[in-house]
Amino acid sequence: MQVMGVHRLNHAVLFVRDVNRSVAFYRDVLGFRPIAMTPDGFKGAAFMQAPDSTNDHDLGLFEIGEGAGPSPAGRSTVGLYHLAWEVDTLDELERIAGKLVEAGALVGSSDHGTTKSLYGKDPDGLEFEVVWLIPADLLDPAALDARKRIRPLDLGREKQRYGATTRAGWGSPFPRNVTP
Repeated sequence: MQVMGVHRLNHAVLFVRDVNRSVAFYRDVLGFRPIAMTPDGFKGAAFMQAPDSTNDHDLGLFEIGEGAGPSPAGRSTVGLYHLAWEVDTLDELERIAGKLVEAGALVGSSDHGTTKSLYGKDPDGLEFEVVWLIPADLLDPAALDARKRIRPLDLGREKQRYGATTRAGWGSPFPRNVTP
């Protein structure tokens, strides 16, 4: 059987009520940059790139109007729960936590053992995650075992343990030759 050789998610497309409001949120809170690539004559769309991304764009936003109801996904229908973006350091995760609090958009945080996560909601209530991954060379049995439960995130403790500016694992906390 042939498999699809996927390396990462390239971009996501979201339906939003007000494209300008969504652009302002992703720009001002998460630092995404608007990319001038909307086709001529096409209204109500925007494309954005994350600050350190090498993708052509990371988000496509398509306006469907203020009358659109909230997504019932996960409550009464199947659908996407959230997207997750990686950050490079715990200092950056802490900075983003502050921006999310300031915007009233932080809805939770969790320690998943090998990943340290913040959860936010955009102006349309679409949830996303911002995550820092423990680098493979710093993984230990305690972190691997902690993947079996979700604990509250203590950023101060994690910065003390791993370092505030330690670069995150890339894509996966496991080297390709190690089975998790």
